[in-house]
Amino acid sequence: MQDGHNRSVSYVRISVTDRCNLRCSYCSAPTFSPHSRAQILSYEEILRLVNVLVGLGVDKVRLTGGEPLVRRHLDSLIARLNDIDGINDISLTTNGVLLEKLAAPLWAAGLRRVNVSLDTLNPLRFKKITGRDYFDKVRDGIMAALAIGFTPVKINVVVMRGVNDDELLDFAELTRKYPIHVRFIEYMPIGSSSVWNPADMVSGAQIIEQISTGIADLEPVVTELGGPARLYRLPGAPGKIGVITAMSNHFCDSCNRIRVTADGHLRACLLSDKEFPLRDALRVGEDPEKIAEVVRLAVASKSAEHGLACNSERKCARVMSTIGG
Repeated sequence: MQDGHNRSVSYVRISVTDRCNLRCSYCSAPTFSPHSRAQILSYEEILRLVNVLVGLGVDKVRLTGGEPLVRRHLDSLIARLNDIDGINDISLTTNGVLLEKLAAPLWAAGLRRVNVSLDTLNPLRFKKITGRDYFDKVRDGIMAALAIGFTPVKINVVVMRGVNDDELLDFAELTRKYPIHVRFIEYMPIGSSSVWNPADMVSGAQIIEQISTGIADLEPVVTELGGPARLYRLPGAPGKIGVITAMSNHFCDSCNRIRVTADGHLRACLLSDKEFPLRDALRVGEDPEKIAEVVRLAVASKSAEHGLACNSERKCARVMSTIGG
């Protein structure tokens, strides 16, 4: 399935819930009220949609939230997704709070890759950023995932100037101790703050410079499976360092993904507010070809690039927790 700019779309990120057990300021608004159970896609509706998407060329699924692990029986959904002929890769993005408890059933269901969102290695700072005192739970979840055999285990770090940019070297050092990928993500205009301030963003180039100066020169690594991160490695390290430069040096020309919100709206771009409703059609058992036509229309609407510059004060209408991380 190609968009209007000759990019092949083969990857869908599906939010299974907009609920979360953390309250990160850049992700969830203080007054946010989650959808009711009736408003979000059921597992049957998600499976119906994925079957349609496979017929259009999608072969990669990532489950997100909110926090996906707060939704019950997620392992059963993963097992059924694994049974769909044509799906070659299933992954999960989580905040890690429940990962230690659920790592084993997720593995048994066939999940092999997991990303953990973690913006600080300081327990007190973690509580300040997330509003919860759960740092130890997240740390233990990461270690449980490594012990069971998830590979790669990725840690996603949103870098915010004056908040956690003094921890870049500490995060980078993790890749010398463990076979994990630490991915530094430029701060983007999505969240609960009234105006995104470009001064809060640390650019990918600045991140690389800090690590190279503070530890050692980073060695470029060829990206095996594609994706938004430019990969590097510290000399002799078992893990890797990724830098995602959505703002300073976007990668829109190679974008291969679409997103489905928990309430069943298809978004062709994270940073676009254009949405295509699918829930009602999935719920009433609409002809799969009609659902496919909506998907094609959404994919055709993908812009050449997201249109946000580093000096932009624009922000998305939805907060991140409702879009899907």
